[in-house]
Amino acid sequence: MPQKGSAAKRHRQSLKHRERNRSVRSTVRTANKKFAEAVSAKDKEAAQERLHAFAKLIDTAAGKGIYKKNTAARKKSRMQKLLNSIEQE
Repeated sequence: MPQKGSAAKRHRQSLKHRERNRSVRSTVRTANKKFAEAVSAKDKEAAQERLHAFAKLIDTAAGKGIYKKNTAARKKSRMQKLLNSIEQE
């Protein structure tokens, strides 16, 4: 247990942030899976919509510091690459 009041408060804050961050990361992973399902089904329209939703979620998470900016950009780039691969087929 923390000895000082400020340490106890910081611990409480870190627990709240941890739960919030876990929730956001879970939502991003779910959006990623839905996009992957649309790509595997070769449904270009659905994949386009899900990519847009995924990009919005991960940009928001990056803005809050849950993901680093480059990580978010890398994930979006890879998703876009997958979408482009089904458009060419």
